[in-house]
Amino acid sequence: MSGDVVVVRPASGLSGDMMLAGFARLAGADDAALAALAAGLVLPGDCIAVEPRSLNAIGGWGARVKLPHEHAHRTLADVRTVIAASTLSPAARDFAERSFVLLAEAEGRVHGIAPDAVTFHEVGALDSILDICLVAALFAGMAPTALVCGPLPLCDGTVRCAHGLLPAPAPAVLEMLDGVAVRGIASEGETVTPTALALLKGLDARFGPWPAMRIDRRALVYGGRVLPGVANGAIFARGPAMAGEPAPRHGHH
Repeated sequence: MSGDVVVVRPASGLSGDMMLAGFARLAGADDAALAALAAGLVLPGDCIAVEPRSLNAIGGWGARVKLPHEHAHRTLADVRTVIAASTLSPAARDFAERSFVLLAEAEGRVHGIAPDAVTFHEVGALDSILDICLVAALFAGMAPTALVCGPLPLCDGTVRCAHGLLPAPAPAVLEMLDGVAVRGIASEGETVTPTALALLKGLDARFGPWPAMRIDRRALVYGGRVLPGVANGAIFARGPAMAGEPAPRHGHH
């Protein structure tokens, strides 16, 4: 164990690619390291780049993901096969599989079908495989003692999906919100994606204020959407917990 804690403060929301950019910065993983991880999933190595991004003249980071378009609908069994055949470490495989199971269970409850019957197409199967598996690998490599996340920002509005227009937060997100701290922001539409929430839960995030820690690495990360009138982005930080702090509660493993 590194003894470090990892902190995520989602100001305007959180997506899989934001988690990927933030964890890559915290782990010190450059594009070559990310390409190697992608290649281990039999995905094209040039499909992912974490690059400087600026919003309102404030510099931050973002992930650019460019994957081939595919019409294949993958089931949970298909995704498990990809994970099993990958070069991910056992810990990373465990995190990735748990996140995908949470996602499949949520989608299954939404549609009234078994998790094994769920097909991943909404989020783009390759996109979610890349985001979840790379985040799992980066997180397992950092091996933090705790992941602490701020309350997730939610708002009203609609989310467009294959089933038409739905109220925000999207049904799969709503299904996974049990036990999650949330707050309202003055915006509209989707702020937290199912992939991001499945990852937070799969990585045993606890929700609460900043812990007492020394910050060694940090990043401001922007997603693909810019919400007008709110503070955009998410803050990621990593460093050792300060002595005298109560031991973090851990979820199941």
